[in-house]
Amino acid sequence: MRLSLAADLNYSVEEVTDILIQVEAAETQGQTVLSESLDLGHVGYLSRIASEDDLGTRVWVSTADGLSLSYCAEVEITRSDSDLSTLPADPVHRLPHEAVRYLMGSRYCPSDQFLSFAAAEFGDLEGGACIRAMSDWIGEKFIYAPGASGPSTTALDTLVQRRGVCRDYAHVLIALARAKAIPARMVSCYAPRVTPQDFHAMVEVWLDGGWHLIDPTAMATPSETAIIGVGRDAADIAFLTSYGWITLCHQTVSVTRI
Repeated sequence: MRLSLAADLNYSVEEVTDILIQVEAAETQGQTVLSESLDLGHVGYLSRIASEDDLGTRVWVSTADGLSLSYCAEVEITRSDSDLSTLPADPVHRLPHEAVRYLMGSRYCPSDQFLSFAAAEFGDLEGGACIRAMSDWIGEKFIYAPGASGPSTTALDTLVQRRGVCRDYAHVLIALARAKAIPARMVSCYAPRVTPQDFHAMVEVWLDGGWHLIDPTAMATPSETAIIGVGRDAADIAFLTSYGWITLCHQTVSVTRI
């Protein structure tokens, strides 16, 4: 599967502002970036750094004239869709270092507050079967509602409200998985069936010795997903983080199959 990606962002600033950007598709297992271009317009400073877990790239810019970003890429996806329900969980004491940090609660995923609920709702299930049941439960119980949540909304807030967007669905699944001692991390990505088209958020869970993608919104599949980056929750994978006041003027994202 080949995907064509395009993202255009335009922000105004009131003073010199530092901005951390993460929009480029990553070179990682299951996908290859065949071509790409990132145009940041006129910025006073630019440098590249590695993203979380060295998966993907972030770009620092400093600008007094606003930000006009245009990104396009062609990515080949070779990962396949798999049935997570057949995969076993790894014993906690055998987890590798790259998975252990994703057992812990985080800013938007306070998994310790999900322990009782996870035990009551999914107590008899283990491994991939448990993750599949959690994802299906979220899809059945929640309403996908743009504007229903904000930048401070946590997984616990969403569990109570039962509505949100991809970010919120992912946070709840991550918190539930960690509450059942299954490492889970958030994934920023592009996918063609996301409606309305935008940057998307999914989840990777550690099962049977590796990371596996799952989307509780059911709008994306592993075989049609171009990963940007990963992290503990939305704080780690934001496509743009500003250190100063900025105003969004324009944003479009387009993902198409080739």
